[in-house]
Amino acid sequence: MTDNIYAIHHGSVIVEDTQAALNFYCDILGLRQNMQRPSLGYPGAWLDVGEQQLHLLELDNPDPREGRPQHGGRDRHIALSVSNLDVIIARLEQSKYPYTTSSSGRRALFCRDPDGNAIEFVETG
Repeated sequence: MTDNIYAIHHGSVIVEDTQAALNFYCDILGLRQNMQRPSLGYPGAWLDVGEQQLHLLELDNPDPREGRPQHGGRDRHIALSVSNLDVIIARLEQSKYPYTTSSSGRRALFCRDPDGNAIEFVETG
């Protein structure tokens, strides 16, 4: 019954400092914080991404920051659809965040958040 599972509700990333992560995801990338997050016994935040969410979990991170692939496409990552990749490029460059472009020829780029989590941005419309 494959039509029972029809969408990704949310993804999550582990962060060291929720406020620093919010600065990146909200102030630089332009996502909005969803204030419906209940008290879960640890700090974090929910971000709206269209009808889906990205959850920031302020927990001890078992993943190393060192030794990760430079290109986020060769690492665990989340991929976000964007209507205009140039907006993301401008925001990243203004904030001096490094990124790499997709080697596939698609309008896509990869960057890492302050905690080393890889994010892909794909221009879809």
